[in-house]
Amino acid sequence: MTVSSTPSFIPESLMPSRLVSFTSFNNNTEQFHSAVRVQLAQDIDVLFEYANLPSPLIDACRYVMTGQGKLVRPLLVASAFDSVNQSNANDNTDKSTDNKNSMANADGLEALLENDSNYDMARRAALAVELLHTYSLVHDDLPCMDDDDLRRGQPTAHIVFEESTALLAGDVLQTLAFEVLTAELPTFAPYNSAIASQLIAIFAPRARRMVSGQMLDLNAEASANISQGDLEAIHRDKTGALIEAAMLMGGICAGATAPQRMALQECAQHIGLAFQVQDDILDVTTSTDTLGKPAGSDEKLDKSTYVKLMGVENATSYAQSLFNDGRTAIIREMSRHESSSSELRNDANNDALLALIEWLWARKK
Repeated sequence: MTVSSTPSFIPESLMPSRLVSFTSFNNNTEQFHSAVRVQLAQDIDVLFEYANLPSPLIDACRYVMTGQGKLVRPLLVASAFDSVNQSNANDNTDKSTDNKNSMANADGLEALLENDSNYDMARRAALAVELLHTYSLVHDDLPCMDDDDLRRGQPTAHIVFEESTALLAGDVLQTLAFEVLTAELPTFAPYNSAIASQLIAIFAPRARRMVSGQMLDLNAEASANISQGDLEAIHRDKTGALIEAAMLMGGICAGATAPQRMALQECAQHIGLAFQVQDDILDVTTSTDTLGKPAGSDEKLDKSTYVKLMGVENATSYAQSLFNDGRTAIIREMSRHESSSSELRNDANNDALLALIEWLWARKK
């Protein structure tokens, strides 16, 4: 069944310059992630045409949704979908050829777009998590919160537009994040109600946890006595909850079994925490130009961070151990074998989710 009337793959030479490269990994996974980004950009355009928002609200929404973001969360959705799809195809030799078209490359994504309506639900999930994440950034940057003037390498929404417009842009992105799961969008197949209900059950509580984590983070500012356990509790919600949602939603769309969902959740919990530890490290070790947002902002706001608590060296070691635990959870359940370090790298060459985890560990912004 054809589920998209827009081109599902654009040659690498025509891809937007904002795309992050995975050049250190196998071309298959690099092309898969690049194709996912291109498809997401197309889907964002379709969504905003559907939403028919008034100006300048639509202008602000397009501005914040088309910046130079890493798109980690939608990539996690697509990569988790691919990892589960490949694992299930390998476990069941009776699967049809169409269902085996989940190879982590551009051709595999094109086949999924044309033949697999469940991947349509993954596209919706990818949009949902990026919309929710971007809303959180717009609100985080407001004068009443972190009062930042740079995000994703460009002036923040309240600097370019009125503060009231930026506030409303965040509001509408949050509502669209839920609407997109069941909206009648022109380039999507009709939504699958059974999958949609599962996605909402995963997404809604983790969206709430993200906001709760932000409140806990504000409460912890200037705190001299915060423990590592307290800090982890904050960031398992503030940062980790949406990463957890992304991976679980991708797995659900691919028909993940209960053990696979448990593996995805375990991996996401490690990766989500590692991602925040990395952010704390990069805030003090990387320039504003590289980060695309103000460096040193954590210190300026007197935030409680892993660097403040542990120092850069210990925080780096902690992040590495978390990434290792995350990889292990996926390899243990999806690959069904124990891997040496060299075999682990080979797995990352052929699995979109492991390749993404490898890139996250190596990121500089």
